[in-house]
Order: sequence, then C-alpha cells, then structure tokens
Amino acid sequence: MIGNFVTGIGLLGPTAMLGELSAGLGVTIREAGLLITFGAVMLCICSPLMSWLTSRVERRYMLIGVIAVVAVCNLASAFAPNYTVLLAIRLVMCIAAAPYTPQAAGVVGMLVPPEKRASSVAYVFLGWTLAAAVGLPLVTFIASRFGWREVYGVVGAMSCISLALLMWRIPRGLFGAPVDLSTWSALARNRLVLLLLLITTLQIAGQFSIFTFMAPLLERLAGAGHDAAASVFAIYGVCGFLGIMTATRIVDNWGPLRTSILSTSLVLAGMSVWTVGAGHLAVMALGVAIWGLGFGAITSMQQVRLIMAAPAAGAAAVSLNTSMLYVGQAIGSGIGGLLFAGGHFHASGFVAMAFLATALSAILWSRRLATHVAM
Repeated sequence: MIGNFVTGIGLLGPTAMLGELSAGLGVTIREAGLLITFGAVMLCICSPLMSWLTSRVERRYMLIGVIAVVAVCNLASAFAPNYTVLLAIRLVMCIAAAPYTPQAAGVVGMLVPPEKRASSVAYVFLGWTLAAAVGLPLVTFIASRFGWREVYGVVGAMSCISLALLMWRIPRGLFGAPVDLSTWSALARNRLVLLLLLITTLQIAGQFSIFTFMAPLLERLAGAGHDAAASVFAIYGVCGFLGIMTATRIVDNWGPLRTSILSTSLVLAGMSVWTVGAGHLAVMALGVAIWGLGFGAITSMQQVRLIMAAPAAGAAAVSLNTSMLYVGQAIGSGIGGLLFAGGHFHASGFVAMAFLATALSAILWSRRLATHVAM
C-alpha cells in the first residue's frame, strides 16, 4: 500500500503543480500536462510487457527493485536542467513503475486467504487514494511555496522510506505464475475480461479529461488560487479515502459488481455537479467531493472482478487492466489538453460525463457475461 502511495504521487504529482512546472521550465500548461500524457503512454505499453518479463522474478526483489528506481528517478528529477531531461527521467520512471501495482495486488493475493482477497486488494489500492488525499495537496502546498524541484526531492525521500519498509517486511520465496503467450491468448478469448478492460479505459479517460488540468480549470472557471486548489484536491482525496474504506467493508457482502456500480454512479454524479456548477467554486468543490467518494473504489473493484473472471491468470489480467488504466489516462489527458489549449474550459466536464455514462452502461451489460462467474 505504501509503495502504491509513493508511486501514485510520483505519477500523479505533475497534475497538482502544472503552473509551477510551466513557469519554471518555460513551457505552456498543455506542454507541462504532456508529462502525464506521455508517461501514461509509456505505462500502458510497459505494464503487460514488464509483467511478462518479470513474471519469473521473485516478487520481493521485483517490488524492491521497482521502488528503488522510482526513488532514484524522483531525486534525479529535482535536478533536471530543462523540460526535455525531466520528461526523459519521467519516462524511465514509468517503465520501471509499470509492473508495481499489478504485482503488488498479486503478492497480496498470495499472503491472504481467498475469502479476504477482495477487501485486501482494495486495501492495497488505498495507497493510490492516499496519494490523492494527502499527496496532491502536499504537492500543491510545497510547489506553490518552495518550488517543483523540492516536490521531487520530498517524493524521492518518501520513496526511500517505502524501499526500506519493503526490504524489512516483504517475505522471501514468493513467486507468481509464469506469464507466457498462452496466458495472453486465454485472456484475449475471455469476453468478460475484454469488457472489463474497456470499462477501465472509459472510467479513467473520463476522469483524467478533468483531473489532469483540475487546478488550472479551477483557476480559469472559478478564480481559485493555489490554496483553494489544494483544498479541492484535499476534498477529493479525503472523500476518496472514505469511499475506498467503505468499499473494503461492503465488498465482501455486496460483491464487486454492485460495489462497482455504486462507485461509478458516484463519479458520474460528481462530474455532473462539477459541469453544471462550473464557475462557482463551492459547487465545483461539492462535485469533486461526490466524485471522490467513488473514484477510490473504481480501480480496485475492476481489479477484483478481473481476478475473479480469470483466476488462473489473475496477475496478467491485472497488468492488462493497469495498462488500460494508463491508456485511459493518455486519452483523457490528451483530450483535456486539447480542450484547455483551445479555451474550451467547460467542455471537459461534458466529455467526462459521456465517458462515465458509457462506462456505467457497460458495467450493467457485464452482468450478462458474468453469469458463470461468482461476482
């Protein structure tokens, strides 16, 4: 969970300091946003590739190695002389970080009994929620008062702490099922798995069409300053924390399908409030709060459903889902960047609503394909 926390801050951090990156590196807001877009493209390619290449590596050493590279890259980013070097360092970090989230979920599956797997996987993904709840407001605070280089230095130091904890607590002798071509072909023939991957892409694309540019959108639409933007990020994260903690408590009784329907509906409702209330900071913050209640559980429920849909290839399925998550990030941040650069600040909300409404429809449709799987 702590590894997901530092990885999440490292990957999402630029969204909370686009203005500082833009000013400090002499690039536009949209170009600063490409740190998210290009990073997401690299992550989506490397997640299944690295999962395949590392499938026979002992899990303890793999997780430790990933966080070690994340720590080095964040510390190196603090000294990047220009935008090109910072982007290059980020891409290296994304290549290394790509397998962490799916393999962390796989390791948890080895450490807990089957009846606790759903809630335990959701708990591991709490790290990403905490990255939004604590990390992004912290990034905004540090960047606005000290600078973006200091942010990377702090994240690098936190990554070193995570590295030490992994070395201390993760047991030896954990090996996942080897991933080969037959694993990928079996997943490609599983219609439920394919639909779940599409749902992930739609959910994330909708969110990142707003999320990547949330701070500058709050400034353009509602006149929000740094502290107000940090407060909205904090609301988003705290509500996300509450949402995922609730999900971990109800999922064993409700099942991941119904929990997924609830969380996606909350995200759609929150985005609708954001869109309708654009221009009014309090209303937009309320929309972010409702959105936050759902976002924390969305990804973890997708991971749980995938593991249940393909038990023999759970780690591979989760790695593909992580890849689709980053495809969604690239699509959403790319669309959001084009709209922002064109001055269409209101339009991103309607785009987000369309993505989430389609995702919700697909989740409801997935019940038909899940009739032979315990959901």
